Amino acid sequence: MTPTAIALKDWLAPRRAEMEALLARIVDIDSGSRDAVGIDAVGEALAASLEADGIAVTRFPNATWGGAIRAEVPGRSGGAPVLLMGHRDTVFPKGTVATRPFSRDGDTAFGPGVADMKGGLVVDVFVLRAIKAVGGLDFPVVALFTADEEVGSPSGRAVIEREATGARAAFNAEPGRASGNVVTGRKGGVTLDIEVRGRAAHSGVAHAEGRSAIGALAAKITAIHALTDYATGTTTNVGVIRGGRTHNTVADFAAAEVDIRFLAVAELDGILARIEAILAEDDVPDTVATYTRGPVFMPLEAERSAALFERYRAAAAAVGFAVDGEFTGGCADSGFTAALGVPSLCGLGPVGGAAHTEREWCRLDTLVPRAQALAVTVAGLAD
Repeated sequence: MTPTAIALKDWLAPRRAEMEALLARIVDIDSGSRDAVGIDAVGEALAASLEADGIAVTRFPNATWGGAIRAEVPGRSGGAPVLLMGHRDTVFPKGTVATRPFSRDGDTAFGPGVADMKGGLVVDVFVLRAIKAVGGLDFPVVALFTADEEVGSPSGRAVIEREATGARAAFNAEPGRASGNVVTGRKGGVTLDIEVRGRAAHSGVAHAEGRSAIGALAAKITAIHALTDYATGTTTNVGVIRGGRTHNTVADFAAAEVDIRFLAVAELDGILARIEAILAEDDVPDTVATYTRGPVFMPLEAERSAALFERYRAAAAAVGFAVDGEFTGGCADSGFTAALGVPSLCGLGPVGGAAHTEREWCRLDTLVPRAQALAVTVAGLAD
């Protein structure tokens, strides 16, 4: 390791207790998506830790989702920055902390968002503090803490893309896999809200006059599910359906929520074209189907992570642990940076699992080593 890398590693080595304290503090703040007050409270806790070390913090308020927070350690020589990333929202509703606060059993911590991804937020904060403590690097290092990843980053995407454009690399501190691996590939994803309009009628007296929106939707669901192709990695899932009024009324309305996952950016337009063709089919005469597209996550394609992963693997070995890369079907903000052509690596937070459940856990003994490996990797990008 270089002298700078050694200094970063050594600065982080005794920080476990501090890292655990910050993790406990932010886990014990409800910050479910759309809870702007809670999400901003988490942001202020992170900002306070950074500002105490003299790190410049910029806030971008957003009353709907919670604001984005940007922190930077300037580079000694300028040049393209490195971007550290993390989201502050969780999937848990307000009040969860009151019944299930931060807790620990030995080296394992529990609590809402402890792995996904408040542990990663702590790693980002301490990596940035370490870089500041050693006098900075040759290039700027920016940390971006967004507010709404769990619902597709409707406000966060634009901020991420602005900060990532022209960056030399992007590192997303989503939780390390339960296996201990980091994430070298992710699927992209999009949600569609489908609505079908038909014609209501009494199902006993005037059945023939009705045009069943539910019947039309059922046919379309079958066709949409048939688009799943495991060989190409494309999957479709209708996870929510609604419709109708009463059992004895031909339904004039039906709706569905569709989750679509894909491996490559280039696949999305073709998938949507096939969905549009399915919706245009006259499955039940005189019914009309439309859809609204929700936020789109871009995939993290393996070619964008390969070189960074080799650097990270070498850094991890120097720190003292072995690591492999892993693909996941889950989406994350790293897809946005990768789609811009920025080398990107994900899953760099502490090891954790059971995300989005009441059993969510995080290994506290991985906080320091994962921060060290990330810091050493970032420092090595000066080469």
